[in-house]
Amino acid sequence: MERVLEFIKNAEVYYLATVDGDQPRVRPFGTVNIFEGKLYIQTGKVKDVSKQIAANPKVEICAFKDGEWLRLSGTLVEDDRREAKQSMLDAYPHLQAMYSVDDGNTQVLYFKDATAVFSRFTNPITEEKF
Repeated sequence: MERVLEFIKNAEVYYLATVDGDQPRVRPFGTVNIFEGKLYIQTGKVKDVSKQIAANPKVEICAFKDGEWLRLSGTLVEDDRREAKQSMLDAYPHLQAMYSVDDGNTQVLYFKDATAVFSRFTNPITEEKF
């Protein structure tokens, strides 16, 4: 999980894929954090992506950096605890201009049954599960 966190942070941007009915949806994200041994992302509850995850929590992330890419798939689980939200906001202080733990909008979700696949054209594929 630490390798996944480090890769995503170094890439700075990852792309989160969800589904909206039968239509795939992909958008850039930047937040990722480990809290209590779980890998978390953050969004706003008012966003379409939040509604898509609620309808189907199976997602995939893709990030690319220096000729290597990561595909992380799994199920997202919402964690509505203040501590989890605060941990994310502490990790990304610039978010505090838009979000707060008690705003009713901040949403943090962690990966359950995740599989991370690291690929590079010149190296064998490696896989991690958490």
